Amino acid sequence: MTCRQIGDSFSGWKGAAYLAALFVFLCSSAWAQDDDIQLALPDSDFAVSGRFLGFDGQFIRVETPAGEVTLAYDSLTCVGAACPDANFVPIVRFSGSQRIGQLIMPPLIEAYARDVGATVAIARRIDGVVTFQLHSVDSGKGLMQIVVRSTTSADGFADLVASEADIVMSAREVTAAELALAREAGLGQLDRQGRSRIIALDALVPVVSPETGLAQISLENVSRIFAGEVTNWADIGGSDAAIALHLLPDWLGQMQGFQARVLAPAGRTVSPDVQRHATPEGLAAALMNDPRGFGVLPFGALGDTQPMRLVGSCGIGVAARLMTLKTEDYPLTMPLFLYLPARRLHPEVDAFLGWLRRPSAQLVIRRAGFVDQTAIAIPVAQQGDRFAQAITAAGAEVPLAELQRMVRILGPQVRLSTTFRFEVGSTRLDAQSRSNVLQLARDIRDGRHDGYVLMLVGFSDGRGPANANRDLSSARAQAVRRAVIAALEPGLPPQVSLETEAFGEALPMACDDTLWGQQTNRRVELWVADRR
Repeated sequence: MTCRQIGDSFSGWKGAAYLAALFVFLCSSAWAQDDDIQLALPDSDFAVSGRFLGFDGQFIRVETPAGEVTLAYDSLTCVGAACPDANFVPIVRFSGSQRIGQLIMPPLIEAYARDVGATVAIARRIDGVVTFQLHSVDSGKGLMQIVVRSTTSADGFADLVASEADIVMSAREVTAAELALAREAGLGQLDRQGRSRIIALDALVPVVSPETGLAQISLENVSRIFAGEVTNWADIGGSDAAIALHLLPDWLGQMQGFQARVLAPAGRTVSPDVQRHATPEGLAAALMNDPRGFGVLPFGALGDTQPMRLVGSCGIGVAARLMTLKTEDYPLTMPLFLYLPARRLHPEVDAFLGWLRRPSAQLVIRRAGFVDQTAIAIPVAQQGDRFAQAITAAGAEVPLAELQRMVRILGPQVRLSTTFRFEVGSTRLDAQSRSNVLQLARDIRDGRHDGYVLMLVGFSDGRGPANANRDLSSARAQAVRRAVIAALEPGLPPQVSLETEAFGEALPMACDDTLWGQQTNRRVELWVADRR
């Protein structure tokens, strides 16, 4: 059949969307030999053979020698064991981070099944791949299969590009190279809003043996130590003893994030003298037996080690705690991501992903030892240290009148842990903040803030003139407001007020002599007050 004959055969078809994809396919010289399924259009010469990729209840995706095609299924006949039928059970395949796949996904799947009235059973467990089957309690009908492959974040992105996974579990942000590969594969821009979701928050914490006697360290010294530039505890105020380095495997997403965020900005790499441990438990045990040891552990796996507070040269410091992770004030906060390609998902899969934001899912995440996305109220009475720090750090350009204005405006309100920050050197919100925008918009839409005044309060670092910093912090607060309103459809409801205010450099959370300190101080906080 020639391309001209193919073109003639399109006449009278319903669904012009077929035309481009089918023309490319049928005019290709390549043709699959060992096919999973064969699709045909009744009373037509049209036929497609290829590997079944997915079905969303309306459209079927098939990998052909000419590329992936998506077709409306109800007008086609299908031959092959993988063909969807009336009893078709949607399958969603997760691949990536072991930490997500082994510690978070199983309890989430079990809790979701309970919430929707389903049973869940493990159908298969092979080489790190676990298949969960969900069936309705009432009808016994299969609802969904969830396949979880626990490997690495990098493997998860590779599986997505190879059509071996539908959703990536990642303990770090997608890299530029992975973004490019996903675009080339027709998966969309994975770092766009809506393409990634933060499933939980974790953090990396510098830790030592309790015998070391050290309780705080600068992020710069963490970088210098792991690069092998500082080799003795005496060089940073400890006893005269060689430092023994301990880390988790370098292929883990969190370790890749550690390299990117702590060492790479200074052009450093991890010393070859570091001892690697297969598990956090093994690393923690090694540190307990090594009073000279220094390591980095996930927030939920500190064991009996001594976590170290991160401190700057000006004396302002922050420890890894639930609240500092939620506010992203702790600089080594590591969001755990789900990355989704730009394609339709089956309604059952969409329902599961939507449920992940519900309170019952957030409870599961907390019980698994991670930090959830639920906003926490922080009354002014619990922020005495912050305001005392503001008074201590205030220079000549932050007069008493400005501090009094800040206390007068914020005093009657309650701060929520939701905080917004921007990417380094950019006006674009960072990954956690983009997720926070969507969550705040959802909460407003669901009526959780009805009758309240929400105030987005901008702050800046202390570099440059105070008046200019106040203007910059105001612009950031307004940018967040625009982002929230853009995420609301059809717009801000009348029962909620969303205002902005700015105080520039008046309330520092970190020292300004480091990049991470500047990023910590450049933020927009969310405050709330009853307007009735």
